[in-house]
Amino acid sequence: MTIHGYFLSSEEFTPAELLSQARAAEQAGFQALAISDHFHPWNDAQGQSAFVWSMIGALSQVTSLPVTTFVTCPTMRMHPAVNAQAAATAAVLTEGRFRFGIGTGEALNEHVLGDPWPEADRRMEMLEESMEVMRRLFTGEQITHRGTHYTVQNARLYTLPDEPPPLYVSGFGPKAAELAGRVGDGFVTMMPDADLVDRFRDAGGGSKPVLGGLKVCWGTDRSQAVKTVHRLWPNEQLPGELPQVLPTPAHFEQATQLVTEDMVADAVVCGDDEDAHVDAVHAFTEAGFDEVYVNQIGPDQQGFFDFYRSRVLPRLRDRTSGA
Repeated sequence: MTIHGYFLSSEEFTPAELLSQARAAEQAGFQALAISDHFHPWNDAQGQSAFVWSMIGALSQVTSLPVTTFVTCPTMRMHPAVNAQAAATAAVLTEGRFRFGIGTGEALNEHVLGDPWPEADRRMEMLEESMEVMRRLFTGEQITHRGTHYTVQNARLYTLPDEPPPLYVSGFGPKAAELAGRVGDGFVTMMPDADLVDRFRDAGGGSKPVLGGLKVCWGTDRSQAVKTVHRLWPNEQLPGELPQVLPTPAHFEQATQLVTEDMVADAVVCGDDEDAHVDAVHAFTEAGFDEVYVNQIGPDQQGFFDFYRSRVLPRLRDRTSGA
């Protein structure tokens, strides 16, 4: 059966709000949590960007749900050895319920130390080498590594979980899906694309888990919900590689002047149409996903959780079980 989780947006909400949402998600019947990892929000209207490792430590104390990063770039802003230590500690704090979602990142977050932004093929090469470093450190042995992109000298992790956290590789195109299938413990992507899932499985992913996520805006006034999405998350409608290469929130604000409310209304489930919410989430199940994470845009979080607890999640469970 498909696992239905809640997606915590660290770009839109304060740490205290994220912890409150995690509690509410568990009470509403969501089975897992995902959390974004950003240095910047996509635009100033979102207005937040908490440090994900602090948040995971706090989440471990307020919920028993599994937690997955959606996703961390372990290649530039923090060295893979430091990411390995952070992930290992997160896995200990969550008693083995942490899964490390990783990807090649965006310039928005990864250029902040002044490093040049590599092309996509080089970023995937860096990601693969970072995975090698982290997996070696997860053994608890002292390691030295001198590779193409990273050097590690006499490093050993002492705080380790019973099992190393799985590395779920994020991707939005065929090359990334094939990389995930070849070296990942799972695959993360944000569109219910059955062809991309097949490419992952054919490249070596087999029966490994595929995770996806979507944003919605529940509200009793659909037109107001559309306006909320257009104000806070117009960046979701930017095409192609723009989200990977634009370097600052100001650049995203400039680019999203081209995004209209009609574009948002066509792309994002807004309002309180129960069928629309159920169909949007279930599309991931039909495309072969094992886990689907829903994020509510805007301030009416409790209304969303009440709606999903009583109206949406029961229908999704019925559909997934074939009832």
